[in-house]
Amino acid sequence: MLFRDSASAVAAEIHAGSLFLRLTEQFVHMHGYKPGPSEVRSWERSIPVLVNTLLDAGLGQVEVLLEYGLPLTSKRADAVLAGVHPRTKEPSYLVVELKQWSQAVPDDGDPLLCRVDTYTRPVLNPIDQVRGYCNYLESFNGALDGHGNRLAGVAYLHNATEFGISGLYEVEQSERGRLFTAERRSAFVNFLRSRLAPAPGAQAADELLAGKTKPSRQLITVAAQEVREREQFQLLDEQRVAYEIVLRAVRRAREADHKEVVVVTGGPGTGKSVIALQLLGELYRQGRTALHATGSQSFTKTMRKVAGARKREVQDLFKYFNSFMAAERNGLDALICDEAHRIRETSASRYTQARHRTGKPQVEELIDAARVPVFLLDEHQVVRPGEMGTVEEITAAARAKGLHCHVVPLDSQFRCAGSDAYLRWVLRLLGLDDGGPVQWEPDGKVGLEVVESPEELEAFLIARRAEGYGARMSAGYCWKWTKETPPGQALPADVVIGDWTRPWNVYGDRAVAGAPPSALWATDPAGFGQVGCVYTAQGFEYDWSGVILGPDLVWRGDRWITDRTASKDPVFKKSTLDADVDRLIRNTYKVLLTRGMLGTVIYSTDAETRNKLRELVRGDVRVAVGL
Repeated sequence: MLFRDSASAVAAEIHAGSLFLRLTEQFVHMHGYKPGPSEVRSWERSIPVLVNTLLDAGLGQVEVLLEYGLPLTSKRADAVLAGVHPRTKEPSYLVVELKQWSQAVPDDGDPLLCRVDTYTRPVLNPIDQVRGYCNYLESFNGALDGHGNRLAGVAYLHNATEFGISGLYEVEQSERGRLFTAERRSAFVNFLRSRLAPAPGAQAADELLAGKTKPSRQLITVAAQEVREREQFQLLDEQRVAYEIVLRAVRRAREADHKEVVVVTGGPGTGKSVIALQLLGELYRQGRTALHATGSQSFTKTMRKVAGARKREVQDLFKYFNSFMAAERNGLDALICDEAHRIRETSASRYTQARHRTGKPQVEELIDAARVPVFLLDEHQVVRPGEMGTVEEITAAARAKGLHCHVVPLDSQFRCAGSDAYLRWVLRLLGLDDGGPVQWEPDGKVGLEVVESPEELEAFLIARRAEGYGARMSAGYCWKWTKETPPGQALPADVVIGDWTRPWNVYGDRAVAGAPPSALWATDPAGFGQVGCVYTAQGFEYDWSGVILGPDLVWRGDRWITDRTASKDPVFKKSTLDADVDRLIRNTYKVLLTRGMLGTVIYSTDAETRNKLRELVRGDVRVAVGL
């Protein structure tokens, strides 16, 4: 939240010319960068309209929460109004989305998505956008637990005429999703009066802000219900846009013998895998032929075990990218390629039969296998030589086949407690974004700590586990990894740092001495105590992440130095270029540093690197753990 006060006080700030400066300063503090000119312009044009409407309704004492951050995500509602319900006298909350649009039309006849002149891509109908915000807020704010009737939502298109947005009304309205235009301002005033009394709203606002955030559900824990029963997650904004575009493409493909490609791109925690499973579940329940594929053995095997528990037909929905070498052309309605940054040049390996060694690019095999191939990817998560899943590669392959390709970027994220500031900090830390490393400014969302030893790192995570949180330790691939363990023996302690020794996670598909197989390291509680690597951590999330930076990436003077000789990863061959090794090692640590949903604890084996990290991180991890 950027600012909070009564409507009358907000009006005074606007009149004094100070509100938008205060919003900008708070935005920089919370997010680590300045708001764009379009965002500031939207504040200047929309907030006064809302405040004047509240004053005209006699609701000057209602509390206005501007740019209210939804829990555990970087999404923000334009405003939340807090007050007292005129009939029940209980707290009453109204989520408000403000739009400057003068007109909007349904996209390709679908009113859930709409086209606006200022955007190059379709956006979600604001009725459904604000309804999604309300549903999400009820799910995660404890103040609304059992009090869903206290919550309503409205979209106010204060520059629009009824004629200019008439097609948007095709979406059903409800108490949590209503739409008003400038022409219906008097109706909006009446709606405000029906939800809010002319009484102070400070106490109601206090209750909402003090509401305990409910734990975020991890995708793996509800995967079976997601696929077999019903949706478990509320998709928001561009997530919902991507979901609807795919479903519409599947319908169109069936009705008109049509084929098109969809690419969904976003960083860690933006909801790519949630979208993938919701699509798979919806298409499965519709009786469509759809499969889910990845290039990750860990992720696919975990989904087979968890989502397909006790139901073989669901297990069979999860495949690998190299499963489609001999697939029937357009034999599927949809092929959902999750973690598509792991697509390789070809599907052939040393085990591939000669008759299947066609040299055909893997991306072409995936496109050919379905009428609607869907690719979900993060280009910064390419961690092995030969991985080439990029937006450019996929769109070029689609273009070569004469196919239309939708690209949907996901901007907001739900991992790392929804902290955009932390993700940007990681990218700048590792030199994956411009500007160089910067000091971490605690944002009250995510915990971050640098420790002096692996013992301290493990002890911290053990303490979090004792409080009921999940946790894992992971490291760069800088120690040899014993491939086979004799029956009856414990895993060998391959990771050695001074007197501290721990085993890598199990290498292989069978549990060893109580430790889970490699594919289940991130999700089986018995995985704690072994050190995971990027290949077992990628695609997963856990509450607390302990990351060990090995000697393959060290800070020297004013820059990072990658030492390929310190890496024990067998994927790096003599022929792998130094520049590629550098990029992949940095991407590896980017993956490891963005697994934690609540926080991350970092240790480096190198003293100079620890000094640099301590210089950058002076945050208080207690913010996130509630100590």
